[in-house]
Amino acid sequence: MSERTSGDRSRSPAEYFGLEEIGDSPVERKLTDLKWQSTKQRLYTLLGLISAGIVFVLSLNLINFSIGELITQWPQFLEALTIGESPYFPPGEFVLPFVGVSIPFVDFGEYWAFMMEENLILRIESGGSLLGLGLLPPLLYNGITIVPGAMFATLAVAVAGSVLGMPLALFFGVMSSERVVPYPFNFIFRGTMSLIRAIPGLVWFLILIPLAGVTTFTAALAIMVDTTGYLGRLFTDELEEISDGPIEGIRSTGASKSQIVPFGMLSQVFRQFIAWIAFDLEHNVRAAIGLGLIGGGGLGLELYTQRQLFKYTDMMACIILIFLLAGSVELASQRVRSYLREEETESKTGVLEAFLTVPQKIIASTLGRRGRP
Repeated sequence: MSERTSGDRSRSPAEYFGLEEIGDSPVERKLTDLKWQSTKQRLYTLLGLISAGIVFVLSLNLINFSIGELITQWPQFLEALTIGESPYFPPGEFVLPFVGVSIPFVDFGEYWAFMMEENLILRIESGGSLLGLGLLPPLLYNGITIVPGAMFATLAVAVAGSVLGMPLALFFGVMSSERVVPYPFNFIFRGTMSLIRAIPGLVWFLILIPLAGVTTFTAALAIMVDTTGYLGRLFTDELEEISDGPIEGIRSTGASKSQIVPFGMLSQVFRQFIAWIAFDLEHNVRAAIGLGLIGGGGLGLELYTQRQLFKYTDMMACIILIFLLAGSVELASQRVRSYLREEETESKTGVLEAFLTVPQKIIASTLGRRGRP
């Protein structure tokens, strides 16, 4: 053991890195080859790190990154947080219960007052005095007018765009699969989805402005197009991984192609499709907020308006609602996907049966009592 260690220490750097053969035996040649492979991996890693570093430095130079500017602007940023005329966190006091002692705290009352004044959440009044106001049409019920606010407008844009895009995503996803459309004709649909994904949702909104104007409807159309490209690609990937057994079994009964697709293919990936739809809705809620910044309505538009006026308190009120909306949708989406993962080991069901029973199971599971299908 000591002789081997001494021999290793006496080797030259060329032998250590696999540049020279250690000996003529097959074992020694194999060891030299392994050392050379390890050396190449290290060199590639080093070159990758150097290239990434160069790209990073060039990127910082292109954006005019400056530590000095950050230090200079830091006092102004601190002033905008708590001291300015309209700070992000307006100072207030919180009285400790049973003690009566006041401690400095954020005045959430200012946030709430702005939310109510600008109808960021919901406004309910008797009569029809609010007809025509708000980003969404008001709802009338027994003489009461309900006007959905900017938060519901953002959610409506995301949901409408997602629902409108799902049939298109399913169509392109199925037609892009080689199991349905043979190569190379399936690449017509794959190419269409690639083109859609190559253009960001913000750009689709700008493209569609001549069609529907700068409105929430245009934002929903942009999300619809974006959903078609991204969700369709995810559907295609899932269909490429399914088992051939159910397909061959249905084909052996003399079923047509239109019967094989829903009962032999889609039935295998129904749960995965639902999980991806829930995940895509998360993305679309955030996309709807971003579209609002360029005129798509909702919380994004209100946030942009207050930023133009440098009213940081009102901006923070919008940010709080954005956090609550996006967080709520994400939690709901995670709950759906978690439930679907739990049910992966259960027996497969048909598309119609699964569609009818999954919502019931999710609700029952959320309430803590597993319902029977």
